[in-house]
Amino acid sequence: MPPLDAALFDYLLPPQLIAQAPAARRDESRLLIVHRATRLLEHRAFSDLPEFLCGGDTLIRNNASVLPARLRAVRPSGGQVECFLLNADGDEFNWRCLVKPGRKLAVGATFADPANAFSAKIIARHDDGGATVRFTTTGGESVPALANRLGAVPLPPYIMRKDDPATRADRERYQTVYADRAKQVAVAAPTAGLHFTPELLATLAARGVVFADATLHVGLGTFKPIESATVEEHRIHRETYELPAATQRILFPPHSGRRIAVGTTAVRTIEDFLARHSSPLGSDRACRAEADIFIYPPRQFRGADALITNFHQPRSTLLCLVAAFLTPGSTAGIAWWRDIYAEAIAREYRFLSYGDAMLIL
Repeated sequence: MPPLDAALFDYLLPPQLIAQAPAARRDESRLLIVHRATRLLEHRAFSDLPEFLCGGDTLIRNNASVLPARLRAVRPSGGQVECFLLNADGDEFNWRCLVKPGRKLAVGATFADPANAFSAKIIARHDDGGATVRFTTTGGESVPALANRLGAVPLPPYIMRKDDPATRADRERYQTVYADRAKQVAVAAPTAGLHFTPELLATLAARGVVFADATLHVGLGTFKPIESATVEEHRIHRETYELPAATQRILFPPHSGRRIAVGTTAVRTIEDFLARHSSPLGSDRACRAEADIFIYPPRQFRGADALITNFHQPRSTLLCLVAAFLTPGSTAGIAWWRDIYAEAIAREYRFLSYGDAMLIL
């Protein structure tokens, strides 16, 4: 098979369709139902989801919680600094970060919170443009605790509004209702899950739908577009995941019933696990690994029978995954996703993180 031209995953997204704020109520967002067997499309509301699920179905969802990762500080000269926390780097006070202005912050550069809550020093620079930052906090406060107290929600760059006062609402809405606050390991929300409400989850449970959790540490790589000429040349980002033993067992016989992945992060987690393992790890042993799987047509899927997902950016790896999922084992999904997205644009669906959703059955 010849390489896939990256332009096959490009399209013109009208700026006015990029959602700048969530729907008034989570499950009031729209839901485009894609029936793969008949190629029928239905236009519904997310609150209609229970009509399409039944007893024995399992929703596999990413329970990662979003860290308010943007910290603001000042340099000794008075210049402003933005420090974006990515992940701890071998020590609880050493963190891999993105810092701005990057060119002025070489190894040894320092900055601090204006209210003296923390000071920080660049101790290493990396080829990807990031830096390792050593934090010193007042009273030994942990860096995540500091971020929860002072940090701003890491809204994606295409959401064009200021953090304050909007972040007070975003701290709730840029977070799933089932996020595990003890797993505050994401710097981007698993957005397909943002549409669920406690009431909707209760309705699904009453119908016999069960829930299984995974934790994928969503990173900024999820927003990185494909800049190479071909899809295969793109260097896929890596993300840590944790898969509990109970969720592992759902991926293998004798489990029956459909497995519905809530979001591309859930798909990436379970397909990466299945590429590494032919059975559960056993002894109630959770799996912790680093996903490096790149899913694009004509990929087959072993662990997901249906997918809930938002509408994705042009030339994104997530769009590659959706195209593969539409027609597993073939490249026909490339032309089909274009038709589906054209329909969504014509009907003015809202796109990207705070936008509407699609259920692929």
